[in-house]
Amino acid sequence: MKGSILFLLACTAVLAATARADTSEQPEAVVKKVQEYAQKASAMVKGAFNTLQESEMTQQARRWLENNADRVKQKLEWVKQQLVELWRRTPAA
Repeated sequence: MKGSILFLLACTAVLAATARADTSEQPEAVVKKVQEYAQKASAMVKGAFNTLQESEMTQQARRWLENNADRVKQKLEWVKQQLVELWRRTPAA
């Protein structure tokens, strides 16, 4: 999400500079053009993000995480138990 926002800000800055260079209009007109460009860029980023969320690869990654979350929890619990046992065996200084 941060990448999308950063991309949107970069596009806005480039478009603002381009609009400023291409026009000798009043500042209000430049601001209006930049806002229009920003809205278009935002719509494009949202569309790309939605496409990514719906992609088969993303869905496979979600399924893998859902299927393996229990294994990860079990491994972490095992590590925790091992550390507790090690802590109990270690003599106090």
